[in-house]
Amino acid sequence: MRPSFYFFLLFFLLAGILKSQTLSTASEEVWISLFNGKDLDHWIPKIRGYETGDNFGNTFRVEDGVLKVSYDAYTEFENRFGHIFYDQPFSYYKLLVEYRFTGDQVSNGPGWAYRNSGIMIHGQSAESMAVDQDFPISIEVQLLGGDGNSERTTANLCTPGTHVVMDGKLIEQHCINSSSKTYHGDQWVEVEVVVYGDSLIQHYVEGEKVLEYHQPQIGGGTVNDYNEWAKMDGTLLDGGSISLQSESHPVEFRKVEILNLVGCTDQKAKNYKSYYVKSDNTKCEY
Repeated sequence: MRPSFYFFLLFFLLAGILKSQTLSTASEEVWISLFNGKDLDHWIPKIRGYETGDNFGNTFRVEDGVLKVSYDAYTEFENRFGHIFYDQPFSYYKLLVEYRFTGDQVSNGPGWAYRNSGIMIHGQSAESMAVDQDFPISIEVQLLGGDGNSERTTANLCTPGTHVVMDGKLIEQHCINSSSKTYHGDQWVEVEVVVYGDSLIQHYVEGEKVLEYHQPQIGGGTVNDYNEWAKMDGTLLDGGSISLQSESHPVEFRKVEILNLVGCTDQKAKNYKSYYVKSDNTKCEY
């Protein structure tokens, strides 16, 4: 055989290897931790009755590498519902959270808020909330813990100032239970939320899908003392803030990670990812 034949054979073998490596890299998921395990950098507290950024009673804090919601500075809860917002909005993504409930509910907390917290998605910004507003207009992935006896699902759906569509019908009921099992005690629970803009949202608990719905939109009640201009009923929600909830029972979060599904979809780019479901080729790098 001629030497040139071996050259071309080697060239195509190397090209095949590089292409295989490129495809492997393109499918490799890049998860980002929203919580650094050290402080509340990039997080904004908003507690009912207090200005945005006022972390009354050090309600939200970081201890031992865990983001905690604590009430040791409270004598009574007094309806001081709180949320801590990540300072960047998202639209298409996967969100992975590990949480657990601990200790006792603060005095005068609502009965329904026992071992109750939530992940708020597609929400309004912290800055757009009124001082006395109780919950952000958002979609809530409700997190519940068991009482040691009764069945109590988690990763449910609640809708402060919003509606969704399920099975082709507009759902105006405030909360819809998932199909999850009950998690009693102080065990850690993993919840994943898959969000495709204003088209599809899915809830997973410990890897199992427990709820699915479509077309999140502004509408309905169960949110109080908001700025009127922030609630445009009928508006589809294709993105928004992510926040974690304070509802009177201590709760801890040791993981808050996100996989952005928006990015460069040009296969010629260095940062192309095959799992992106929405293109933003302004982010492409060559």
